[in-house]
Amino acid sequence: MPIPLITHPAYSYDFPGKHRFPMQKFALLHEYLQSIGLATKTNTLRPGRAKHEFLQTAHCADYISRFCEGHLSDKEVRRLGLPWSKGLVRRTVISPAGTLLAAHYALNNGIACHLAGGTHHAHYDFASGFCIFNDLAITAKTLLSAGLVNKVLIFDLDVHQGDGTARILEHTPEVFTCSIHCAKNFPARKATSDLDVNLAVGMADDDYLKIVTDTLAQLIEQQQPDLILYDAGVDVYADDPLGLLNISLEGIRLRDHSVLKQARDAGVPIMTVIGGGYDKDQKALARRHAIAVEEAYTVFG
Repeated sequence: MPIPLITHPAYSYDFPGKHRFPMQKFALLHEYLQSIGLATKTNTLRPGRAKHEFLQTAHCADYISRFCEGHLSDKEVRRLGLPWSKGLVRRTVISPAGTLLAAHYALNNGIACHLAGGTHHAHYDFASGFCIFNDLAITAKTLLSAGLVNKVLIFDLDVHQGDGTARILEHTPEVFTCSIHCAKNFPARKATSDLDVNLAVGMADDDYLKIVTDTLAQLIEQQQPDLILYDAGVDVYADDPLGLLNISLEGIRLRDHSVLKQARDAGVPIMTVIGGGYDKDQKALARRHAIAVEEAYTVFG
């Protein structure tokens, strides 16, 4: 079965080459999936631009306007971590719509993959850690308000805690937020998710995979979600410059396979976002992000 893949050319725009954020990885990911035959014209979908009303499901109207118009303070831009530009605005107002589109397709097909997303450090009224609008929170709240789901599980396996997601959704009991992350990594001041699993620096494959598998099994049984939003961050990789864990490429593959298979076997629709991943070799990084899509084909295809 062709799996819906959501992406947009605006995700990778003209960006300073020396910046630590790998902005070209989104285009390179799509190109790699095309080269191995998983992304085709028939299963590649392009989201539109999100309206401000849509973004306001999880964000302050004044903050949205100030970002889009280039009126953030210098301090706010430093906390964001990315230089403001019209290209940044364009990609930022498209990406949350991409996650929502992927969620809709997952509800209909059982699986869909957004080749971006996972901006889990974005808070209600400020940007942080390369994240501006929180696509996971926006998508969950939008689906709930539309009556398409009654319970959403956000299963966040990025190496950094999903602090923005936790804070935006702390008074939304219909969304269960789970973050499994390195305890000694960004952000320094953690939020409180519905479930936080703190991992020791240097944790390797076996311990990590057991925690991920056991935690998801318990949450599916306890929460009975109608949809899983899976942040498949690859910054858990041993050589990721912002990671601090010791997970191999095979460990990432086994992780993604396990998460996707558990969702499939439980009959719970699941959609993936790529989350964090940092590497000067952006082609290698794109192949790392592609693992979730490859395993989606293995499990669902």
